[in-house]
Amino acid sequence: MTTRVIIVDDQAMVRAGFAALLAALLAAQSDIDVVGDAPDGVQGVALSRRAHPDVVLMDVRMPEMDGLEAARQLLDPPVGVAHRPKVLMLTTFDVDDYVYEALRAGASGFLLKDAPPADLISAVRVVAAGEALLAPSVTRRLIADFARQRPAPRTDRAALRLNGLTPRETEVLELIARGLSNQEIAEALILAEQTVKTHIGRVLAKLALRDRAQAVIFAYESGLVAPGER
Repeated sequence: MTTRVIIVDDQAMVRAGFAALLAALLAAQSDIDVVGDAPDGVQGVALSRRAHPDVVLMDVRMPEMDGLEAARQLLDPPVGVAHRPKVLMLTTFDVDDYVYEALRAGASGFLLKDAPPADLISAVRVVAAGEALLAPSVTRRLIADFARQRPAPRTDRAALRLNGLTPRETEVLELIARGLSNQEIAEALILAEQTVKTHIGRVLAKLALRDRAQAVIFAYESGLVAPGER
C-alpha cells in the first residue's frame, strides 16, 4: 500500500529537497508517493483537503498561516470534512513553543529538518502506521523543555483518569513519557514486547488518547511525570 505525502514548507528548497529525497530513496520500494507541496498553512490545508494525503510534513513557522494552526485545522476538521491525515511537524534544534502545542493538538510528532535520510523515511513510515515519532533522544529533551515552560497542575479529572489504569499500565505510561521504545519498556519491565504493545493499547483506550504523542503530553500534564526527571 502506497503512503501519500504532502510537504508544507515556506522554503522552496526544503520542499524540493524532501520530495526529491523521498522519490530517490523509495524508487525501488514504491511505498511512498509525494503528491504535492505548499508554501504556507493556508495552501497546505487546501491541498490536503484536495489530495487526501496519509501524512503531512508540516513546517512550524510559515507566512499566512503557521504550522500549528494548519495542524489544528487538519486534525480537527469542520463538519462535513472526514479526512484527517497524520501530521509530522518539521523543526530545528532551536525550535519554538509551537511544536509542543502541535502535539497537544494531535500531531504525531516532529522531525528535525537536517535529519539523516534514513530517519526521514522511517519517520514517514512510522507516522503512516499510526505510531508517534517520539523515540529520538532529541525529542525527549524538547518535550521535557516544553513541559517545563508550561507546568500544568495535576487536576482532579486527570487524577481520576490515571486511577482507571492498573499499576502495570501506569508503569508503561510513565516509561512512554520518558521516551522509551517498546523494546526498552519490555526490557525494563521484563515483559514480552507484544505484551507491552497490549498494555499501550489499553492505556490509550482507557485515557481516550489517539496515539503515543498524546500519551506523553497527558503524562506530563497530569503530573505523573515531572519535567527533568529521569
